[in-house]
Amino acid sequence: LRKDAPRSGRPASVMDEMESRIVQATLHEKPAGATHWSTRTLAEHLGIGATTVRRAWRNNGLKPHLSRTFKVSRDPCFADKLLDVVGLYLNPPEHALVLSCDEKSQIQALNRTQPGLPMKAGRAGTVTHDYKRHGTTTLFAALNTLDGSVISMCQARHRHTEWLKFLRLIERKTAKHLTLHLVVDNYATHSHPAVQAWLAKHPRFVIHFTPTGASWLNMVERFFRDITDKRIRRDSFTSVAELELAIDLYVAQHNIDPKPFIWTASASDILAKVTRAKAALTVASR
Repeated sequence: LRKDAPRSGRPASVMDEMESRIVQATLHEKPAGATHWSTRTLAEHLGIGATTVRRAWRNNGLKPHLSRTFKVSRDPCFADKLLDVVGLYLNPPEHALVLSCDEKSQIQALNRTQPGLPMKAGRAGTVTHDYKRHGTTTLFAALNTLDGSVISMCQARHRHTEWLKFLRLIERKTAKHLTLHLVVDNYATHSHPAVQAWLAKHPRFVIHFTPTGASWLNMVERFFRDITDKRIRRDSFTSVAELELAIDLYVAQHNIDPKPFIWTASASDILAKVTRAKAALTVASR
């Protein structure tokens, strides 16, 4: 014969079979006393080299050392609340403001025990692990979803009395002719009888609750992430007063040239993703 007859591809090799075995073990088996394989433990288990395991994982996009957290809301009214909140973000009503509101509690005033080293070429800046605690504060914030500006207030506690104080601040800081649509989570203070009584006397405040277990739906969480990363986490504070001053200055600087966060996901896309997640969890639990 001068040549092989036509065929679909090269014949399966021993390496193909071994790669299939590696993938099978990675996805469907666990090592004794551990939650996932490493290249070394799986190589020992299969009696092969760690390089072979590493190559098979790379070829099949497997990264056993990584994991991602998730949370699926169990709110029976999830879809209705989702449609309500996303509708506000994508199609805000006229003559109204949409304010995404929440509290960031237990912000610690941490005083680093020694200064870190500054960043330089080839080396990241450092922050010492050791610190002294000087108390905590709670940041109340209302993010204007239209222009990105923030109304804020720091308080020692986060009871319904502090929430009412924050609502009164919003009342003073916003134009009186505008209806205020507040997106809030299901924290008990937001539904306290005293809060409900105050809202009944101030009908321009319209409250929209996010589903339980769905804080990601509240856009102010994005602002909280920014202020944590850019102002709080790396700094050192000798007192709560110093921490609160830093927060106030950050918000003031932010409001000089605010930029809105743009919500892009439609409610239907989110519902489809949640449906897929629930289906996958159902299959995995069998």
